[in-house]
Amino acid sequence: MIKKSNILICSVTLAALLSGCGTTGVQAPVVERQPSSSSAAASDPRDRDPAYYTVKRGDTLLRIALEHGQNYRDLVAWNDLSNPNDIKVDQVLRVLPPTGDAGGAQTSAIVMPPVTEVKPAAPVVPKKTGPRGEKRAYSDATLAELRADGGSSDAKPAPAPAAAVAAAPAAAAAAPAASAPGDEKISWMWPSEGKVIGTFDEGKNKGVDIAGKAGQQVVAAGAGKVMYAGSGIRGYGNLVIVKHSNSLLSAYAHNRSILVKEGQNVNKGQAIAEMGDSDADRVKLHFEIRQQGKPVDPSKFLPNR
Repeated sequence: MIKKSNILICSVTLAALLSGCGTTGVQAPVVERQPSSSSAAASDPRDRDPAYYTVKRGDTLLRIALEHGQNYRDLVAWNDLSNPNDIKVDQVLRVLPPTGDAGGAQTSAIVMPPVTEVKPAAPVVPKKTGPRGEKRAYSDATLAELRADGGSSDAKPAPAPAAAVAAAPAAAAAAPAASAPGDEKISWMWPSEGKVIGTFDEGKNKGVDIAGKAGQQVVAAGAGKVMYAGSGIRGYGNLVIVKHSNSLLSAYAHNRSILVKEGQNVNKGQAIAEMGDSDADRVKLHFEIRQQGKPVDPSKFLPNR
């Protein structure tokens, strides 16, 4: 009887000990994780500010400048870039002028120099036969790299002939409702005589195509400053881009030769190139107007003809 009691007591004691072991112990520590720095960077308030742009894969400073209607040199200055060719994916760039700065390339109030002499046109530039892969696409493309390299264009532009060219009726067409202040004051004219063989189609054709003869004069459609003159943008051949105001650009493509230089002021109607077929299947002028970097229908700006 005593043995049974001892056994019962031992069993109860053992059960109590096992129960204690099962219910006591050290809990694992809880670690509060802090948000990563990359998440914080992704929520950078500048990403939502139209004055800033985040660099994406495949971007060039030229493409970014043209997409925002700016001169690439201004982007270099606003962002303190030592090398325009060295921009990184996810880098945030200022694309609108700082407060109180109208931008170094502002051209809304250009004073044109008096016409003093007529200089001969540039020699004919041979049509390039090299592979197209050497050029860069112009989804509004590559100005910074082309000009930073110092030898981007195959065409050697000659000094601009200062003679104004007679043109179609110069009555300015009404500008779009979204135009910036001062844009409606720009007087426009057709950049060349000839039949329109291609009209604006936002998805297929970013401007208008005008047929003509090789060597036919191409003139500035409005007063402005030459922003680009060269042949480094694939699909456009020998190309001239003129900036008319802080929001409006015009582009003249497929020229046989270029008669102006970058940074040169031009008058409305001044010869800037000779029509050709560079990077095209026939002799023609491809003409574009871009507002805030985006292609718009030139017929909304040009006078009736």
